[in-house]
Amino acid sequence: MPQPNLIKLQCTKCKRLNYWTSKNKKKVERKIELKKYCKWCRKHTPHKETKK
Repeated sequence: MPQPNLIKLQCTKCKRLNYWTSKNKKKVERKIELKKYCKWCRKHTPHKETKK
């Protein structure tokens, strides 16, 4: 069984790693950026994909 393509999401404001998610690397080639809640900043901030 193949492993899922897990990626980390990092807050762009405080640079903390807050979330893990997966993506289809064959269909999505660019880096993912999602607006997620950061519990350290205490607000919704953009979170970008980072390296493992």
